[in-house]
Amino acid sequence: MSKLIAIVGRPNVGKSTLFNRLTQSRKAIVDDTAGTTRDRQYGKVDWCGQEFSIVDTGGWVVNSDDIFEEEINKQVEIAIQEADVILFVVDASTGPTDLDDKVAGILRRSKKPVIVVANKEDKGDARFNIPEFYKFGLGDPIGVSSANGSGTGELLDEIVKDMPEKENEDDTEENVAKFAIVGRPNAGKSSLINAFIGEERHIVTDIAGTTRDSIYHRYNKFGFDFYLVDTAGIRKKQKVNEDIEYYSVIRSIRAIEASDVCILMIDATRGIEGQDANIFSLIQKNKKGLVVCVNKWDIVEDKSLNAQKRFETAIRNKFAPFTDFPIIFTSALTKQRIHKVLETATQVYENRRRVIPTSQLNSYMLEQIAITPPPSNKGKFVKIKYITMLKDSIIPTFIFFCNLPQWVKEPYRRFLENKIREKWDFHGTPISIFMRDK
Repeated sequence: MSKLIAIVGRPNVGKSTLFNRLTQSRKAIVDDTAGTTRDRQYGKVDWCGQEFSIVDTGGWVVNSDDIFEEEINKQVEIAIQEADVILFVVDASTGPTDLDDKVAGILRRSKKPVIVVANKEDKGDARFNIPEFYKFGLGDPIGVSSANGSGTGELLDEIVKDMPEKENEDDTEENVAKFAIVGRPNAGKSSLINAFIGEERHIVTDIAGTTRDSIYHRYNKFGFDFYLVDTAGIRKKQKVNEDIEYYSVIRSIRAIEASDVCILMIDATRGIEGQDANIFSLIQKNKKGLVVCVNKWDIVEDKSLNAQKRFETAIRNKFAPFTDFPIIFTSALTKQRIHKVLETATQVYENRRRVIPTSQLNSYMLEQIAITPPPSNKGKFVKIKYITMLKDSIIPTFIFFCNLPQWVKEPYRRFLENKIREKWDFHGTPISIFMRDK
């Protein structure tokens, strides 16, 4: 299980720029205007073989005219509460401020590991201000420049320094599937969990997971045997005024990382929203199997087959280009088709573990490649000579050996993936395709 890292600090110290630099993306909007970041951003970072999740937060403010101030501060508090390590970003070009002192006080009380990140060290004499941040009592500040990347390698070294090696063992049996139920608040996750385990508690064994948030429920009846990764209702929140939607996504990160297959709940009465796409993106980044469960179908007005097809098309369009996943219309309240959800999740798990013999793979794929070869480039032709499938990989992974691997572009990779999916059942699971020099 990878760690969750939260970036916090006052406004306009470069938190979003640091997020973009560490995730090697441009997801977070960057502007000189304080308070630009309101919606949270989530990403994955891979450094020296260690992978962790990272979340960008809005700037901590007090007594401002911004109507979003209270909501932003709540979400920063949640990030601090849920994170394993906190990156406290400060501005080296200005030195410590009163607002920095307030944030530092909150972090000291949190008892969480904190790394002080003195950003903008490349501005003028800013690096000479870095020792002033020792006053917070949060350890050695690390000088970086999010804009040009200087110092970020040392920062990443510090983050992964005490991370354990990738765990091969946990408290659950290694070959038992782990299904996570994730989705927006009020999509029916708890109702579905209750429909699965219900009152028959004798078939459920609670085993503490690898983090403080996840609990594995062992489900072993009706011919099924899997762990249900549940983050709902594990621990009651002390206050009811927290941002529930943000809290849900933080917990979803944990649940997704702990699972093999994710059951993504969508509320049929509300349709597909941006939060559904965010959670789908998390599932994709973590390379997990997927079953989409459209819940509350019993209370929608139009239950016709055409309405189902329109809803299904909208979901696939929203989640494109990955569209090869099952969609099930259910009602957790009436238990309509919940057995099919379990059957489908189990099948996706088996698809995820499917291994194609090399002889069958070459026999079929080389024929398809001969019919539709890779496009030529500058008069030279790519010749794919051999295909194999990696064993013991996280997801189905195929290696294509050819003479010019760098010239095989993404459209042709998608063509190869589609041909693989047409021949073999990888419904619901992502596929990786790599081109290697022969």
